[in-house]
Amino acid sequence: MASNVAAQVARTILDGFDKHYRVFRTVSAGAKDRFDRGDWAAAKAAHQERFGMYDVRVREAVEIIDHRFPEAQHESMWPAIKEAYVTFLLQHQQPELAETFFNSVASRVLARTYYTNAHVFWRSAVATEHIEGLQQTWRVYYPAQLGIRGTLRSAVSDLQLRSPWEDLDRDLKAVVHRLRELLPAPREVTPSLQLHVLSSLFYRSRSATLIGRLDTGTVRIPFAIPIRKNEQGALYLDALLAGREQLGQLFSLARAYFMADMEVPSAFVNFLKTFFPDKPPAELYTSLGLHKQGKTLFYRDLLEHLRHSTDRFVIAPGVKGMVMVVFTLPSFPYVFKIIRDHFAPPKDIDRKTVEAKYQLVRYHDRVGRMADTLEYSEVAFPLSRFEPTLLEELRTKVPSQLTETGDQLVIDHLYIERRMVPLDLWLEHADDAKLRAGLDEYGKAIRELAGSNIFPGDLLLKNFGVTRAGRVVFYDYDEIAPVTECQFRALPTARDDDESMSREPWFYVDPKDIFPEEFPPFLFSSAKARDLFLSMHGDLCTPGFWLHKQEQLRQGEEDDVVPYPDALRFPHAHVQA
Repeated sequence: MASNVAAQVARTILDGFDKHYRVFRTVSAGAKDRFDRGDWAAAKAAHQERFGMYDVRVREAVEIIDHRFPEAQHESMWPAIKEAYVTFLLQHQQPELAETFFNSVASRVLARTYYTNAHVFWRSAVATEHIEGLQQTWRVYYPAQLGIRGTLRSAVSDLQLRSPWEDLDRDLKAVVHRLRELLPAPREVTPSLQLHVLSSLFYRSRSATLIGRLDTGTVRIPFAIPIRKNEQGALYLDALLAGREQLGQLFSLARAYFMADMEVPSAFVNFLKTFFPDKPPAELYTSLGLHKQGKTLFYRDLLEHLRHSTDRFVIAPGVKGMVMVVFTLPSFPYVFKIIRDHFAPPKDIDRKTVEAKYQLVRYHDRVGRMADTLEYSEVAFPLSRFEPTLLEELRTKVPSQLTETGDQLVIDHLYIERRMVPLDLWLEHADDAKLRAGLDEYGKAIRELAGSNIFPGDLLLKNFGVTRAGRVVFYDYDEIAPVTECQFRALPTARDDDESMSREPWFYVDPKDIFPEEFPPFLFSSAKARDLFLSMHGDLCTPGFWLHKQEQLRQGEEDDVVPYPDALRFPHAHVQA
């Protein structure tokens, strides 16, 4: 009888997962139709819908189990439930995702989430290397038969996009010219040369990107070709991105997740791993919108790293924030952020507001300028791995978030982000060229965030970081607000000497008022940095820029930011931008 109940519980969980992935895949596959129609508003709504659906399915499964199988609340049932579940996964096409779903359900039914438990999947039980689906994951083409241009034409035709092309021959000629430059000398099209193309386009914002690789037999050259639409709705090839550095920007987690129709997601990840052998699978799953799987794999990576390292967690470098306590493990490229129990003036927000701001970012198109954040609850760390100064900081600033049990420190709620160098530290000893590059990136970050309807709020340099690629990214979200909800004003002109010399505002200031003319003296203590920034991005320090941006956004015109430099775009593409 017990084994029968265990099998029924396991089947209930798997049914819940299958429903989740069926809906997830339907929404993701619908990106093709939204792109064909040029319905960018629907694409944005679908991104937000897809992000929240996992938790809905988990809650449904938990409610069914609690109602139909109350005995499942006893821990002794779960070894049998897990054993039955594994048998169901042997022919499954998304077993690794189904295991993560099992963990989510089990942790809620048992109310145990923070320590290794033999009753859940702390390591994958089913291999994913050779799962076969009904559909091809990637297609193979042989340029020796049709030539590179003819082969690319076939690959593009197989995508079955419905919209007309502006000038496909022109675009293919531009792609072939750049692809040939990537081939090793003597650049001949040999019978062994193959073109591999993923079966689904990767959709994000207003682009549909073809992902592929050239295989010479000895070298694999990864590439991506973004496909876009002109104002008349005709298609054109925008650029050719090749190599890890250029593709790395495309797959940056500071951007919104892709939508792709994946029957066997592990096969897509394995294909992409040939592009990024050093990138953890957690990041690739997350890039594909499977953020729960990304969280699971990241946590496994963290535990593995802790087992094979000896350094200690320390307070993160940089100016301490007023809202978060931030710490890091020097040998691990991430930071851990905990909301403080109390905020000192002038901060007048509460914990729920901060959490809501992070949630807003999670659902927003981050346009490559806001760090992606992993959110965890009830995470256990070895107490011995914390430096005493950090431990004292945590016990003083976030005691409500801590539970010390034996040799473990359990943190109730924290955020984890990729570690970056704070911009203020990065610029501290910069030479002239580095100073100009950093300030230009800083201005571009503010500009692109504004174009996506995000005002960072606290624009201080310490709240922006520099990535390994030299890109400036914002990561302090407690004061962000939609640009359309802010009140940008010009500073009133003083009427007499008393008003001009007053240390306090002599005019009424609403809590939502923002005076862009105050940015330069507030942000830059160095006159050199201030003048250089104004020479490149002075319009950001005028109310006119922000008022014009508000008007555009209110008319539904968000900026269309591509995740690669203009220099990589084909000459004809600049006409469309």
